[in-house]
Amino acid sequence: MENAGNTRLYLTARDAGLIGCTSCGRVHAARAKTCLRCGATLASRDTQSLQKVWAWWLAGVIAFVPANVYPMLKTATLGTETASTLLGGIVELLHHGSIGIAAIVFFASIVIPASKFLAIAYLALGINRPSRLTAHRRHQLYEVVEFVGRWSMIDVFVVAILTALVQLGSAASIHPGIAAVSFALSVAFTMLSAQSFDARLIWDADKDHAK
Repeated sequence: MENAGNTRLYLTARDAGLIGCTSCGRVHAARAKTCLRCGATLASRDTQSLQKVWAWWLAGVIAFVPANVYPMLKTATLGTETASTLLGGIVELLHHGSIGIAAIVFFASIVIPASKFLAIAYLALGINRPSRLTAHRRHQLYEVVEFVGRWSMIDVFVVAILTALVQLGSAASIHPGIAAVSFALSVAFTMLSAQSFDARLIWDADKDHAK
């Protein structure tokens, strides 16, 4: 429904005197403390959600720096060892004319992680200040961040596969660099940051800012 100021208001479960289990989804009366289906502890809101979000977010940003600075792969060919970073590998692909592959690597390794950091920060900041996006749009943004998170390890999987396949003794071998570990940690921390975010706070913030 809408009020006189054309601001959309929503009836939440808490307003209706209900509480939902975040583990199995069963709805209970607001006074319930334990889920009757799965036994999980019920809470209308996670009061420490934002603290956990920012803690994991900062850890992810810190880990993302060495992931782009240090080598992702170390290649040894006939006794000569070369190391390449994410950006260095993208530039090398461009020099070899593999524009499509370079674009995919750049998008998956640089654009998507950076976009996730920005999206999570935007959602967290929107809890305490007005946002241009509606609550529904912010929920959609949150769902996108969670969906993309499961595909963020593709770079690490590629490194692991190459390391396992290219082991030709003294002729040629590939080993993961410190950036691979840093990138994996950054992805894990970002996923934990997104999962720590209590999306129900978006509706509360939307109503508070509408007053």
